Amino acid sequence: MFTEAELDDAHRLVARYMMPTPAHDWPLLAQALGSQVIVKHENHAPTGAFKVRGGITFMDWLKRNHPRMQGIVTATRGNHGQSQARAATAMGLRAKIFVPHGNSTEKNAAMRAFGAELVEHGADFDEAREAAMRAAETEPLFPVPPFHTELVRGVATYGLELFRAHPDLDVVYVPVGCGSGLCGTLAARDALGLSTEIVGVVSDQAAGAKLSVEAGHLVETNAADTFADGMAVRVPVGEAFDIYSEKAHHIEAVSDAEIADAIRLYYTATHNLAEGAGAAALALALREKDRLEGRKVGVVLSGGNIDMGWFRTLLAGGVPGV
Repeated sequence: MFTEAELDDAHRLVARYMMPTPAHDWPLLAQALGSQVIVKHENHAPTGAFKVRGGITFMDWLKRNHPRMQGIVTATRGNHGQSQARAATAMGLRAKIFVPHGNSTEKNAAMRAFGAELVEHGADFDEAREAAMRAAETEPLFPVPPFHTELVRGVATYGLELFRAHPDLDVVYVPVGCGSGLCGTLAARDALGLSTEIVGVVSDQAAGAKLSVEAGHLVETNAADTFADGMAVRVPVGEAFDIYSEKAHHIEAVSDAEIADAIRLYYTATHNLAEGAGAAALALALREKDRLEGRKVGVVLSGGNIDMGWFRTLLAGGVPGV
């Protein structure tokens, strides 16, 4: 997908706007998993999630290639929207962001704080995405899809950091929504010539990526009812599918209950907050721990933007929405 030099160029650009995020070895997680665990802490990024990286590279590309555009329009459940709003505002551009009704109130507030013009539309992410693409036809705003080469090139910089610090990782678990994180991690691995297994993780309530790989073609789901909103995608992205269906070791689904357990473990073992998608990688690693014995395991904590009400429920031992 990218050469090492292309990812180095992206990393130099990203480093102008944010510090590298840490990758920590947590002994209590190692005890729980029965193997060494390295956590890539994208929850420590400036927006609290990995998406901020793609916003930087995408907006730089947009300014160079479409200088007449007044801004961008896109759809999100929160982290992508924060990334786009932050980067657009920094470059003097508008950011019109569509979210579904009932979206996270705290993520909505964060997007507005980063400069977003927020529009609520539809029952889920995919309906909001369709509305955002229609809006681009009537305003001088560039439509930002959920998956784009420049988004992936920026996101891949977290994989570059992780693999440069830990080139001996045997396997890395990555959450999957629209697929930029998984494809970016695959791109970094391949650019560095490593043989690390990369495993994708979806919600069992939004398992389109897993079902698509098993079927050999895109498979939509009827719903995406999970509190792991970063993975709540009904319609898989074809460009991402073409990459991860060939290059990922496997893709597996986890339940909301397993994600809830992983969020609690992150808090007790590391005192880090993880949102639903952010904890999904650890959730699957815990289920697959028998195959990981004696191996060095990486898990991507992709974001920590969880609403307070949900976190209260989790700390009380419950599962949000149940």
